Amino acid sequence: MLIALAIIGGFIILTFGAEALVRGASAVALRLGIAPLIIGLTIVAFGTSAPELAVSVKSALAGNPGIALGNVVGSNIVNIGLILAITALIRPIKIQSQMVKRDIPLMIGASILVWFLLLDGIVSFIDGAILFSLLVGYLVFSYISSKNEPEELDIDTTPQNPLLSIGLIAVGITMLVGGGILFVDGAVDLAKLFGISEVIIGLTIVAIGTSMPELVTSVMAALKGQSDIAIGNVVGSNIFNVLGILGATALIHPVSAEGFNQVDFIAMIIFAILVLPFAWSGLRIGRREGAVLLAGYIGYTSYLISQVV
Repeated sequence: MLIALAIIGGFIILTFGAEALVRGASAVALRLGIAPLIIGLTIVAFGTSAPELAVSVKSALAGNPGIALGNVVGSNIVNIGLILAITALIRPIKIQSQMVKRDIPLMIGASILVWFLLLDGIVSFIDGAILFSLLVGYLVFSYISSKNEPEELDIDTTPQNPLLSIGLIAVGITMLVGGGILFVDGAVDLAKLFGISEVIIGLTIVAIGTSMPELVTSVMAALKGQSDIAIGNVVGSNIFNVLGILGATALIHPVSAEGFNQVDFIAMIIFAILVLPFAWSGLRIGRREGAVLLAGYIGYTSYLISQVV
């Protein structure tokens, strides 16, 4: 009963947190003259990735590297195969050329880099420093490029009060972290009742749980017609997960890849690569592409389930 309440309660908190974050971030973008795409790639992406950070650091310190790494790898797969797919199925997503030329290739490169760093079986302190440094460089470059290339904004201007906007972002992020952790704790307890391995829990239950903010935020943004925030949230979250979350976690405690199969890392890279041709074609990800991504995710999940039974 308590497990069910934790899962349901976590999802409700996530829903309200996502709504607050999208509204606050949109208003800040308008007031500062920053493109919604950049807001989606940074503030919204960081906010929705906060549960992954909390769970990965907590798991690494608690001696559960399978959950820590599985959370990052699994979340990146979920973000594309499930969240981007569902968002596109609900409403086709328009893609800016900047996203195709810079941000999606960076997401692909970051995914390949993690696979390379894990060839020795561990993400060390030095590896973490490299990843986190790349994140800082990416954020600085994104901000500078957004100021050099002003963009016409067509987003919800409510609320106008800057303090209220910032307050909504803070409340939204806080609710996303709290709701994400509550959801994950309930889901992990439920999975453990069935004797599922730590790695599988990290790749599936925890990954989906910590990605719930991305799902709710992207869907809400798409329904509001804010495609830039929707796609920016997914791509930005994947970049944050690899460079920021895995990097920060490794700086605190080395992350081992023990118990992982190469299929998991290859799946993460393939999903990232698939986004590029889909986005390049007509600068949009439509329902057909969303269906392909969802089918791929169902296939990958079926593979994981086959490893358990």
